[in-house]
Amino acid sequence: MFLIMLHNKLHLAPIEPPQRVLDLGCGTGIWCIDIADEHPAAEVTGIDLSPIQPTFAPPNCRFEIDDVTAPWTLPPSHFDFINIRALYGSIADWPALYAQIYAHLLPGGWLHQLEMSIQMKSDDGSLAPDHILSQWSDVFHEAGEKFGKSFRAVYSLRDWVKAAGFEDVHEVWYKLPIGGWSSDAHLKELGRWNLLHCTQGAEGWGLFLLTKVMGWSVEEAQVFIAKFRSGLRDKGVHAYFEA
Repeated sequence: MFLIMLHNKLHLAPIEPPQRVLDLGCGTGIWCIDIADEHPAAEVTGIDLSPIQPTFAPPNCRFEIDDVTAPWTLPPSHFDFINIRALYGSIADWPALYAQIYAHLLPGGWLHQLEMSIQMKSDDGSLAPDHILSQWSDVFHEAGEKFGKSFRAVYSLRDWVKAAGFEDVHEVWYKLPIGGWSSDAHLKELGRWNLLHCTQGAEGWGLFLLTKVMGWSVEEAQVFIAKFRSGLRDKGVHAYFEA
């Protein structure tokens, strides 16, 4: 989905070629593997709390299990490219993380970050405030605040990056349609992938926050998630969120 959104680019940073790459919160490691394949002379390191990365990876790619919000044991002024993708809802103190990133980048190095808002929107008024997609946004904004890891932080990231000392900061917002409702071919394809992304991701995103943070029963959470999945397929709603 992100490859399609960025027109088949792994990132938008004007760095060519990177030498030492660090991916924070690498998840399955798919971005690390792709960037390592694209730049075989680069050293690529992916860090995540969960050991879910494949054992088979390019020889220039390695994975470490660590908490990126704890003090780093990595060498300072070492990396020329640091990547973050979809850490929203996982970081309580973004300014502290950016301070560590800044300290571990070489002078002239680049940070590239891709995050999503969870605020569902429509430009034509087809998404009503009481629609399940709007309710989903409202509930999880409240859950994020209670959890101490706000989803609204996505709108402050640019300011925190600049406050950390970064220069030449660029922020670009993209529309991520939900479903294939757009008449634009690129957005239609993107929306179909996003529909799959949301449909498959809903339970994993929702269960912990709804039950452990919001205090719902598992049954209540499952009903809400089922309604959300049904709402995603509402062809009368031209919904999107931003990344």
